[in-house]
Amino acid sequence: MNKPHPHHRAPLIYGLVLSAILALAANQLGNLKWMTDHGFSALTIAIVLGMIIGNTVYPHIAGKSGSGVAFSKQTLLRAGVVFFGLRLTFQDVAHVGIPAIIIDTIIVTSTFILSWVIGTRVFGLERKAAMLIGTGSAICGAAAVMAAEPVVKGRAEQVTVAVATVVIFGTLAIFLYPYLYSLNLPLLPHNASAFGIYAGSSIHEVAQVVAAAGSVSADTANTAVITKMVRVMMLAPFLIALSVWLSRDPSHQSEHTASGSTHTPKMAIPWFAFGFIGVVIFNSLHLLPHSVVAFIIQIDTLLLAMAMGALGLSTHVSALRQAGIKPILLGLVIFLWLIIGGAAINKLVMSAFGL
Repeated sequence: MNKPHPHHRAPLIYGLVLSAILALAANQLGNLKWMTDHGFSALTIAIVLGMIIGNTVYPHIAGKSGSGVAFSKQTLLRAGVVFFGLRLTFQDVAHVGIPAIIIDTIIVTSTFILSWVIGTRVFGLERKAAMLIGTGSAICGAAAVMAAEPVVKGRAEQVTVAVATVVIFGTLAIFLYPYLYSLNLPLLPHNASAFGIYAGSSIHEVAQVVAAAGSVSADTANTAVITKMVRVMMLAPFLIALSVWLSRDPSHQSEHTASGSTHTPKMAIPWFAFGFIGVVIFNSLHLLPHSVVAFIIQIDTLLLAMAMGALGLSTHVSALRQAGIKPILLGLVIFLWLIIGGAAINKLVMSAFGL
């Protein structure tokens, strides 16, 4: 039986070590009084440190650590989100309830349609590029873009551009949302829990939701993650609906036939979302001692910080140049829609339920 050569494991190990160093440094800095007083969590600091290293030193060592950084950004993030469920109980989920589900549904649908219409009719982008940007902005960022690619049949450069836009504006949301909360604007929710629903329903990536909401309060983070996971789970029915619609669209059928492909793409379902819910249900049974839960939460915080550091390492200034101005402008318009339109949708739905 052949064992993997040590040199083949080195990039994984080096990348994990680099992500861990960023996470540990972020945790230490996050404990400083100035940082806590100004709402800078370990997750926010981790992505900033990652971006600094990612645009200076990391390009020179990416080949020696890339697989470990990718593992941190993808696998550790999903593991971190799953075990984030230990912070919540089924009773907490009941607090989010039907209003959050309705808000998520409206935001997902409206964001995708707006991106499609504005991208093609205002900015003149190809439909596939607009749909990929809309999917990433509407549901769960880069993961949604990658999941939608087999359905949309976008080109590699279109996928790259879409991922760049959601990473750029989702990262901006990490810093903007806590600031918006501090302003007490009339359109925005004023209590921590309601703001969590707003953040979870309108910020791009799961990790970005955790970082932004965590900078407000623990209660905000809990509510935001539950709301965000409801939104993430909409990816599967969304892709099915999109696939059915495109299969009936003559222009898409002609593109598919012209490519010479007869392969039906498989659906990419984010199973980690169901793992998160499973952990929440398990935690609701109170089977583990509090000390054990607290220890696992500490490990989970480290995993999430590693994922955020890795996300920062992968966020390069050059992504702006690669994306070009039109996709960036579309990403900006959708970002503003998520902030302003998302706030309006939250307010209207909450008011309809008397909340």
